[in-house]
Amino acid sequence: MGKKRKREEEKHPRNRYSDNPPDFSELASLYPSFGSYVFYSRDGKPKIDWKDFNATRELTRVLLLHHHSVTWWIPDGQLCPTVPNRSNYIHWIEDLLSSNIIPNTRQDNSLVKGLDIGTGANCIYPLLGASLLGWSFVGTDVTDVALEWADWNVKNNPHISELIEIRKVDFEQELTHQHTNSIESSTDITGNTEHPKQASFGNSNKSYNGPPILLDVVKEGEKFDFCMCNPPFFETMEESGLNPNTSCGGTPAEMVCPGGEQAFVSRMIQDSIQLKQSFRWYTSMVGKKSSLKSLTSKLREAGVTVVKTTEFVQGQTCRWGIAWSFVPPIKKIISSHVASKNVLTFMLEGIQRKFSAFHVLNSIESFFQASGASSNKNAALFFIDIHATMSDCKEILKNNSGNLKEIEWGEGLNVLHFRVTVFEQIPGTLLVRGSLKPGETSVPGLLSSIFLQVEDALRKEFCPKKVN
Repeated sequence: MGKKRKREEEKHPRNRYSDNPPDFSELASLYPSFGSYVFYSRDGKPKIDWKDFNATRELTRVLLLHHHSVTWWIPDGQLCPTVPNRSNYIHWIEDLLSSNIIPNTRQDNSLVKGLDIGTGANCIYPLLGASLLGWSFVGTDVTDVALEWADWNVKNNPHISELIEIRKVDFEQELTHQHTNSIESSTDITGNTEHPKQASFGNSNKSYNGPPILLDVVKEGEKFDFCMCNPPFFETMEESGLNPNTSCGGTPAEMVCPGGEQAFVSRMIQDSIQLKQSFRWYTSMVGKKSSLKSLTSKLREAGVTVVKTTEFVQGQTCRWGIAWSFVPPIKKIISSHVASKNVLTFMLEGIQRKFSAFHVLNSIESFFQASGASSNKNAALFFIDIHATMSDCKEILKNNSGNLKEIEWGEGLNVLHFRVTVFEQIPGTLLVRGSLKPGETSVPGLLSSIFLQVEDALRKEFCPKKVN
């Protein structure tokens, strides 16, 4: 089986915010414009209203200025990025480039060069990559507002402006969503007939029909070390606006495309088949863990040599990253999307707006208390520590005799200690994670069996449509 893969960090260790979240009090004292948005809770902790777009935009502005010496602004309504989460993505790409998984196919010693697909008015990835690591970037977009403000953000940072090119994607033809039922052939957005295998890469019922992503954007003979993308996660603006607790803005061009993120990234895969080694690494962020399995399957079908995935966790937000390459690997790869047996996750999708992560956390607490297990809940950080004796565990599994019989209980383990954490994903979707505490051991299969019971109970309570 080879060496066991070391689990990748969720909060990247080189991310300055990994263990040091932004100090709102300090920032408020240094930047009065930000201080007007800061208030204090009863326990004296500084906070901002995450539903206030102006507050989140000002936080991003002062973080980029204070920690990265970057001058930045976006107009109302444009997508406002979170600096800590975006930094995780940059550092993950840095890891991919510095690893010896695939060789460096570029013979010169020139700067690392990346392409940011849909850079947006915020132009966050080129600004972070250039200021943190000295990388050069091409940032692409299609709307006039995005191009104008991305260019403004570049030109107002003369110390890195020469590293960043903003490139307009020509897209004059208005295309509407079409259902792709034929596997024989179809016509792509450039007017070329696609190979049947490529034509099947859209969502099962939907294919991407929008501006060019990589083909007709990358110039002939152009080489990049990587591309990166924060794709449209949603199929409709209604879907994108379900979370009443945050307001990060976002235009339809930034948030929505027919088929959502799966259709968009599927078109990236299709383009990469033709561009091959024009990029050392193709990468994208995705908003749903469930998208990874489908996209990984398509990548294997496409004949890529390497697929890597990771999880980005910052605060109570989770996203995933997927990367692939056509460069032959130097060493055998152990699939990175295989989860550790000591860490288990599942997603609750389609949750009604009246329910939040706090309601799910309370239900988890009640679930374990009903079996006699003790718990210690941290409502502020949305986790609960569970201490369950073996008799408690057997009580939890009593209604699942199959799992109960298969577990070899042994004599050495008396108490199971683990943590359950609830993370908000996209609106209407929560991620629930169970993990053994560092240094803890468990009877093989016990934690996963218990977690299946938790998942079943939560789905019945919060996702009745999914259960039916």
